[in-house]
Amino acid sequence: MHFALPPRKSSHPPPYARTQRSSSLRRKRLKQGAILCVVALLLILGVPKIFSSAADRIPPGTPEVVVVTVIDPALGEQYVERIKENRQNYVSRHGYAAFFPNNTDYDVGSSPRSWSLIPALRHALTLYPHTTYFFSLSPHSIIMNPSLTLTSHIMDPQRLESLMLKDKPVVPPDSVIHTFSHLKGDNIDFVLTQDGEGLCQESFILRRGDWAKFFLDIWLDPLYRSYNFQKSEGHALEHIVQWHPTILTKLALIPQRHLNSYSVEIASRGGKEVMYQDGDFIVRAVGCEKDNNRHCDREMDPWYHRWKNELDTKT
Repeated sequence: MHFALPPRKSSHPPPYARTQRSSSLRRKRLKQGAILCVVALLLILGVPKIFSSAADRIPPGTPEVVVVTVIDPALGEQYVERIKENRQNYVSRHGYAAFFPNNTDYDVGSSPRSWSLIPALRHALTLYPHTTYFFSLSPHSIIMNPSLTLTSHIMDPQRLESLMLKDKPVVPPDSVIHTFSHLKGDNIDFVLTQDGEGLCQESFILRRGDWAKFFLDIWLDPLYRSYNFQKSEGHALEHIVQWHPTILTKLALIPQRHLNSYSVEIASRGGKEVMYQDGDFIVRAVGCEKDNNRHCDREMDPWYHRWKNELDTKT
């Protein structure tokens, strides 16, 4: 018994006919894919800017400057109150803030208490995360010209650039390491002075940022504290400034009397040229705390009264 064979398939099949349903489904998927691509691109390009702008936004009421003076409780109550009064008067004029930590607030191990200056500044950076400038000012200084703002007097980029001492030995008189001559004012994060003996770390200005935190962490490194430098954190600073280009590239030296005029004449530290003159910003009883034959309170007393008298005259 024979069965019929199935019909032979054509070698020329009919063209595929796309249905209306499958065509609309594909268009829908393409549209969804395009939307997803656009959203992903916006997220990649836009979100970092949104978060960075939010992080950089300075909250209302943030002080532009914080004056940091580390207090030694052994100085005496009247002395400390006068120093605080002087700082508070200055910051209230310009909308700044003042911070008065004790040098006993921080653990510096067996190192001299003067090292506490560095963790005190780190503390200030934490308390005021949006403040632009931190002005570290010696407790043996008086702000004599409170009308001067820190920005117009020093930190405005053009002003700072006009003050910067370029191609100058970092540690006088003949250090082979010099300040850079190509730096611009808006790239500077660390401003201080020097006298005839070296850098003056007792009073300086630090700009907020990652570099400032890095710098303070390097300066306080236990390795440097273990070296037992003769001038403690002062010699440690001179060491890292000279041998770490990442520090030197952010540093500016300015003429001493713009930030650190002296109340006494000391030949080795600059003599008469660096002594206070009328109109100077700051006066400092340099070295009074390190000389047993001198008394900081006695030396600062006439300067305090002179400052008070000038305030009373102007008011």
